Amino acid sequence: MAGIKALVGLSFSGVIGLTFLLLGCALEQYGVYWPLFVLMFYVVSPIPYFIANRLGDDTDTASNACRELAYFFTTGIVVSAFGLPVVLARAAVIQWGACGLVMAGNTVIFLTILGFFLVFGGGDDFSWEQW
Repeated sequence: MAGIKALVGLSFSGVIGLTFLLLGCALEQYGVYWPLFVLMFYVVSPIPYFIANRLGDDTDTASNACRELAYFFTTGIVVSAFGLPVVLARAAVIQWGACGLVMAGNTVIFLTILGFFLVFGGGDDFSWEQW
């Protein structure tokens, strides 16, 4: 079972990522809040994995089609989260400095989500009822 240190560390890294995102929006020279639409990708990215774990069988096969499809959809969501700030910067909706801060925030947040799944989702005894 993961300890309280892992939970505190993941929370701290999530706060750092959200700080980068908010700095990319709220600094005076940027001042545009369009990059906050990236929050939608943070919420949606783990959903395919949850569905695949719920629907997929627990056999020890090398490849599970449901899980592979979930990885594909999750990868598309993550790539879209990195693509949105670039598209906004190319269209001159946001500045490139804000794009860089949002990209840094994306990196930290998605590594935090990955860390959550590695720390808390590894065991067979994992259950949401413990929360």
